[in-house]
Amino acid sequence: MTVVTRFAPSPTGTLHIGGARTALFNWLFARNKAGRFLLRIEDTDRARSTPEAVGAILDGLGWLGLDWDGDAQSQFDGVQRHAEVAQRLLAEGKAYQCFCTPDELSEMREAARREGRSMRYDGRWRDRDPASAPSGVDPVIRLKMPQEGATVIDDQVQGEVTVANDQLDDLVLLRADGTPTYMLAVVVDDHDADVTHVIRGDDHLTNTFRQFQIYRSLGWEAPAFAHVPLLHGSDGSKLSKRHGALGVGEYRDQGYLPEAMRNYLLRLGWSHGDDEIIDTEHAIAWFTLDAIGRSPARFDKERLDSLNAHYLRHADDGRLTDLVMTGLAANSARNIADEALNRLIMGMPGLKERATTLLDLTDSAAFYAQSRPLSLGDKAAKLLNDTTLGHLKGLRDPLVELKEWSDEAIEVLVRRFAEDEGLKLGKIAQPLRAALTGATVSPPIFEVMRVLGQEETLGRLDDVLGGI
Repeated sequence: MTVVTRFAPSPTGTLHIGGARTALFNWLFARNKAGRFLLRIEDTDRARSTPEAVGAILDGLGWLGLDWDGDAQSQFDGVQRHAEVAQRLLAEGKAYQCFCTPDELSEMREAARREGRSMRYDGRWRDRDPASAPSGVDPVIRLKMPQEGATVIDDQVQGEVTVANDQLDDLVLLRADGTPTYMLAVVVDDHDADVTHVIRGDDHLTNTFRQFQIYRSLGWEAPAFAHVPLLHGSDGSKLSKRHGALGVGEYRDQGYLPEAMRNYLLRLGWSHGDDEIIDTEHAIAWFTLDAIGRSPARFDKERLDSLNAHYLRHADDGRLTDLVMTGLAANSARNIADEALNRLIMGMPGLKERATTLLDLTDSAAFYAQSRPLSLGDKAAKLLNDTTLGHLKGLRDPLVELKEWSDEAIEVLVRRFAEDEGLKLGKIAQPLRAALTGATVSPPIFEVMRVLGQEETLGRLDDVLGGI
């Protein structure tokens, strides 16, 4: 048997972080089993589905590196097939036409509200002759659900779950306008695509009991189900906007790497011993459904930040340089020097050690890329007073004469100058940092000077020394 999983989002907004985790779990399980991972856009709700949302979903999955097999499918394209299946069930006596008026349904809802129970259709058209239907009412088609016994699902995550059948009303398969409901469409689509495992959030568990009965009525084998607990915020409540960004695209824009986000989402509710840093190769090799926990996982942004910092430190310098250059180019207020690319590649090892996100990295790297004269931050400007500028002027000539422009040679020279002037190293190093970077925090100053090169270092010193 070829394992087939699917991710089936509704295109009504961005790719939610919870949906991204669901997609990741489906993708990993399929790849672990050398199976297929399908993408289906559940766009039958035409009023709420938008091309922009579809684009955001495809973009988010692409950024995460979750490639799907074949073309992305539109559920709306199967509307005729869904309707045919509903008509088949009607013809076989496993479904029936319901001619309830809107007023009758409202009365049922009101009665349920008064009695403090959930709304359930009372089955009044289950055994009535359609010939007695009122005129002017287009019927829906409802499934004849079992009224006795229980529906039992052997869930791959939750274990055995059961619901009494008298709690399941006769669900609508086909609306009065002939369009299928989600319940019918998802069953038909999963069956036709040979889906073997449905891995989704446990908020779908109640749907599964109903969908299982559609499979039974059609004589189709149901897939294996695995219902994953939903994500909670750090305070244990349902994940919401107040806990941070909810869309995958927002995390990309905030400077997170896709491999860090994959690793983080993987560890939200799934574990492999004490392993925390899990690359994609090992994630595919190790992933199993029985390692998914039954309790809701808590979204912890500090942990995400820590993982992202780890992946930044281990990322390829050329790749990070390209990403930083893209970020700098988007900021029209920054003038990029011709030598920016070479400086960033040389300086990246030191820069990435101190960054948490790409935004941090881009901000901290800007001084390497900017053309002269460098703009100084307020704190840096305050360090450059008459006294410190005098020290920098005195340091300039020895720097001009320095033959070996390396971290070690520069450090020896600057330390010797400080000793000769009776200064602690920080009294010359901090003004030097301010002059060369425009800030008071940077990679080690001797590393900075080596990356900038002798000519650029002297030019930046001349800019701040001015007419002294």
